[in-house]
Amino acid sequence: MKTDPVDDRPDAPMFEAGAWGLSTQESELSTVARELGQSRFAGRAAGYDRDASFPTENYRDMHKAGLLGICIPQSDGGHGAPLRCYALAAAEIGRYCGATALTWNMHVSSCLWSGALTDDLDMDDATRAQHHQNRSIHYRRILDDGAIYAQPFSEGGAAASGAVAFGTTARRVEGGWQVNGKKIFASLAGNADYYGALCTELLNDDDRPSRRNTLYLAIPAAADGVRVTGDWDPMGMRATVSRTLLFEDVFVPDGSELMPRGIYYQAASQWPHMFLTLSPAYLGLAQGAYDFTVRYLRGELPDMPPTKRRMYPTKQLAVAQMRVMLEQTKSVWFQAMSEARRSPTKDQVMRAYVAQYTVMENANELAQLAIRTCGGQSMLKALPLERIYRDSRCGSLMLPWTAELCLDKLGRDTLYEAGETDES
Repeated sequence: MKTDPVDDRPDAPMFEAGAWGLSTQESELSTVARELGQSRFAGRAAGYDRDASFPTENYRDMHKAGLLGICIPQSDGGHGAPLRCYALAAAEIGRYCGATALTWNMHVSSCLWSGALTDDLDMDDATRAQHHQNRSIHYRRILDDGAIYAQPFSEGGAAASGAVAFGTTARRVEGGWQVNGKKIFASLAGNADYYGALCTELLNDDDRPSRRNTLYLAIPAAADGVRVTGDWDPMGMRATVSRTLLFEDVFVPDGSELMPRGIYYQAASQWPHMFLTLSPAYLGLAQGAYDFTVRYLRGELPDMPPTKRRMYPTKQLAVAQMRVMLEQTKSVWFQAMSEARRSPTKDQVMRAYVAQYTVMENANELAQLAIRTCGGQSMLKALPLERIYRDSRCGSLMLPWTAELCLDKLGRDTLYEAGETDES
């Protein structure tokens, strides 16, 4: 496919290792991600966006570089990266192709949730042993064959925000499960090898669906009854190819569980930072908007005349405002990611909401400032800024922690303690 010109001077890290106290693993994996992003993904991004096509070549590159297994435990052959390490690498990828970073999140979360996160939760020895046996099958597919795992979440109702049980259901049958349901905005639809679908297990016909009975099943894309429907022609994040996914009496064999029965509810209750994994892609877009503006004003964009615009006070002031916003955004985000753990304090959860809201809103605000500062040429599709603007607008809309829900949680939890009412 046709690629776009890319600046061949190595970019500086978004988070310098010494200044931010990164581990060796965090620094090394972020470097791999940044170098891939700059040398390969940046040049392909416009084509994927234009055609609304999945970044298949990027995934092949990530498989060769070992990034598809970044959160697979080391005991199973992966890097065993914890949440912050993965997030730092994902932000570097989002800097060059937001859609690649966002879809990579869906894949990596399947490994992170079934790996380090699940290992941190309570279960008996037999359940844990069976889980390790099950997940090893999935991990080998990823490491050996480059299998891609999606994570369809949204159903068009309140389930994705955690308010009610998922409408997609799984009923126990001989040798496995029978799954029925629909997922909308299902990123990677038609391009993943397995769909890690959250389903409500139906225990008895008379029981009301319960969030406590959520199952997390890897459904083969080639299974009978799996269908991808609808068109995909959105404003932004076009290369995520998030079409509608239908499950119609799909048989899913035993061993397909990505988490043991009942464990997802425990994870969602005790590990809220698991829902921050969408934010790195948008933090990368914020950095990308800033990077573009600086290079544009310095006359350093590839294949453009070296015309400098940096001498104007209005431009200098605008870049200063962008730098302040970017540093604020990175700082609160890094702190929240550093606090990710089981059973965080109330203040730590509140900072996670603040970080999510700040990243999702500021990414687009930075893109707007970049456009205003750089002027009309920046909106040309030959340049990445208009794509960054469109992609970044999607962040505040993404469940389960949309911008509105973050504000709602922050306001309510600031004024009310757990269990408190206006009468108490």
